[in-house]
Amino acid sequence: MSNTLPKLVQDDQWLQPFSGFIQHWTELAEKKEKDLIGKGSLNEFASGYLYFGLHKTETGWVIREWLPNATHIFLIGTFNNWQEEKQYEFKPLGNGVWELRLESAALTHGDLYALNVHWAINFGKRIPAWATRVVQDSETNIFNAQVWAPDKPYEWNHPEYRKTEEPPLIYEAHIGMAGEEERVHTYNEFREKMLPRIKANGYNTVQLMAIPEHPYYGSFGYHVSSFFAASSRFGTPFELKQLIDEAHGMGMAVIMDLVHSHAVKNEIEGLGKYDGTRFQFFHDGPKGEHPAWDSYCFNYSKNEVLHFLLSNIKYWLEEYKFDGFRFDGVTSMLYFDHGLEKAFTNYHDYFGPNTDLEATTYFRLANKLIKQVKPDSIAIAEDVSGMPGLAVPVESGGLGFDYRMAMGMPDFWIKIIKEKSDDEWDVGDIFHQLTSKRMDEKVVSYAESHDQALVGDKTIIFRLIDKEMYFSMRKDQPNMIVDRGITLHKMIRLATATTAGGAYLNFMGNEFGHPEWIDFPREGNGWSYKHCRRIWNIAEDPELKFHWLYDFDKEMIQLISKNKLLTIPEVNMVMENKPDKVFAFHRGLFLFVFNFNPSQSFTDFGIPLGPGKYKIVLNTDSGRFGGNDLVDEDISYYTLPSGGITSQHYLKLYLPARTALVLKKIDFPKIK
Repeated sequence: MSNTLPKLVQDDQWLQPFSGFIQHWTELAEKKEKDLIGKGSLNEFASGYLYFGLHKTETGWVIREWLPNATHIFLIGTFNNWQEEKQYEFKPLGNGVWELRLESAALTHGDLYALNVHWAINFGKRIPAWATRVVQDSETNIFNAQVWAPDKPYEWNHPEYRKTEEPPLIYEAHIGMAGEEERVHTYNEFREKMLPRIKANGYNTVQLMAIPEHPYYGSFGYHVSSFFAASSRFGTPFELKQLIDEAHGMGMAVIMDLVHSHAVKNEIEGLGKYDGTRFQFFHDGPKGEHPAWDSYCFNYSKNEVLHFLLSNIKYWLEEYKFDGFRFDGVTSMLYFDHGLEKAFTNYHDYFGPNTDLEATTYFRLANKLIKQVKPDSIAIAEDVSGMPGLAVPVESGGLGFDYRMAMGMPDFWIKIIKEKSDDEWDVGDIFHQLTSKRMDEKVVSYAESHDQALVGDKTIIFRLIDKEMYFSMRKDQPNMIVDRGITLHKMIRLATATTAGGAYLNFMGNEFGHPEWIDFPREGNGWSYKHCRRIWNIAEDPELKFHWLYDFDKEMIQLISKNKLLTIPEVNMVMENKPDKVFAFHRGLFLFVFNFNPSQSFTDFGIPLGPGKYKIVLNTDSGRFGGNDLVDEDISYYTLPSGGITSQHYLKLYLPARTALVLKKIDFPKIK
């Protein structure tokens, strides 16, 4: 193959018919980058937050906003009784940019403010697009921007923190629902109570959801209104910075959900008709409206929109020192039909007229920028389509993400739990699904995330145990349904985590089989917080079976972390026995053996291996995890030849039904 082809194509012969398309998206991105930066850099270009928005200077205040359709703009707030006054009128600078300069005494820290924007036939109140602090009145529910200019900036204790090279073990979390009480919890509470828990459990990366301000709490943070403002319902900017700072001090990276796929339609506290037009930030007509999400879709062809979004990326990396992003809604961005009701069964589905090349250009620019600003940061794509090249470096012809979410795996687990009886589970298919990925792309593997915990869906533990979770979870209450559920919960998570193709993710509470779904306060539930919290005490109660799952997850994650298991790329099948429902695989020095048989245990089950000595390092059947303690974990296990010394060796193991063993190969004594 010609070396002029992108490495992405060279590494996959099936992409050769689409090499022209891939080269075209490269050329478009390079052309757009040159158009944006000239002889500069993306890092310099994406500094809009230092120019736009409200800033305190040595001589006073300056605020700038981009509103090309506006005819007049006034700053209104608590300082002028929310009235338009001549001294607070903006001046046009050209190209749709407006500016207002004020004396130092005109504004003080804590003042509330907004814009009154006039256009040809109307006017309206607007919260500045570049506002970095937005608050909601608890009585009126009205949002306003707030002057955030404390006497002293936050002083970082770990300003030079750099993420380690260890693969991410991600703890996905939501600040507001991280506590036990029926209310919105805070940055400080998360810092004090959750960070030590996450660290102790072995995770090295915290993924925070719902950080940018969003008017509706129940949107889970996915209907963003103010892209530069950390949600004030959880606390102050200082408190979020302190949370990130302390996580860094513990050696944990912190990434955030980034929603650049769409924006809330709200006009006062969002970008909807910000200057009186729909098409300032978004596409006009049907292309600008998401048919499933009731939101507006950004126009990535406009330089000003790219400036806004790219500056937003740099802002979170620089101002709050986040260590990367999980990009939400990538599938929706990549395709004109948003990937809705589409199967994506062949390469033609990825490279053709349905692919939005403005979005591929944005992704290449965004991922280049992220590495320029913070080289060791990570970018994860939430994409269900499986587009080739998504998590391939820009230099190789890809779109530049470090990881893609392995979104097919949770669907697979749900499917077999729902549709197949235990004796119909195909261990060959399970292993194939666990390890099936493009060799040139890393994935974030997971058994379930927040998606599976939402009301209307079910977590794995709920599908396995259902109502028995409420009545039979004391350790002194025998229940076969619960026993099955706990056993399979451990095995499913162990299989998913130990075959992970680069990174692993867990949503908070799922590690111990949290018994409640997530249902945010809404009209349909009487605005209740009952199901919008995490009940940690049941995981720590030694009398409850949740404790078994919690302890197992902790040991599993620590095993993966301490042995740097996910740095080993090869996951090699050792054997599969479909009739017996047993399979085994190697990853480095570790042997993983799974017996998914629901009823049959096996004595002296032979695993074909080379000569070796093994020790059990994790056992789902251990009594401390709710098992039956049928496997001897104290002895060493030696492979034995089937015939002569040079014949095939077998590791003979006792495999109880529904049990998984992790064994580590240790030094094999030499034959004298």
